[in-house]
Amino acid sequence: MGRAFPNLIGVDDAPFAKAHRGDVPLVGAVYATDRLDGVIVGKARRDGRNGARELARMIRDSRFDDHIGCVLLQGITVAGFNVVDLHELHERIERPILVVTRKAPNLRSIERALRTKVPGGDRKWKLIQAAGPMEPCGKLFIQRVGLTPAKAAATLELHTRHGLLPEPLRVAHLLAAAHVRGHSHGSA
Repeated sequence: MGRAFPNLIGVDDAPFAKAHRGDVPLVGAVYATDRLDGVIVGKARRDGRNGARELARMIRDSRFDDHIGCVLLQGITVAGFNVVDLHELHERIERPILVVTRKAPNLRSIERALRTKVPGGDRKWKLIQAAGPMEPCGKLFIQRVGLTPAKAAATLELHTRHGLLPEPLRVAHLLAAAHVRGHSHGSA
């Protein structure tokens, strides 16, 4: 099995009302193995095109830039249908990207929604296709750029403590909810 990334960041977006337009907060939980080392906050446009650019800015402008060895995302989209260009993000930060989901996405439904309801949907669908297929990894599904399946599995195993999601994503989810609601809501 590949060596895990002990230092990484898990990023999730904050909840938002269905009618919300504009920016949506993004929260990153920076981890060193099992210790939360810091939190960074950014924003992405609802259904926009700035996901990769903003994630890269958040990381590069933070004091944790040199600390972060890998980026974990819960799904390839943030802020609704702001599809993160995984290859652009990888090039901008020069670190591996690992996308994690609990179940394989329904690609037909996603394609239909993008092409019929989202501005720039054709371009966004191409980004999803360019990211490659979701791969099973334990009880999760992943997409990856810049790391092997073995290294992805080792990284998830090292950082998963409670439930299915790795701790950096679980904590980012809770922090993102608290950021907008004043308290965490639900489970991650």
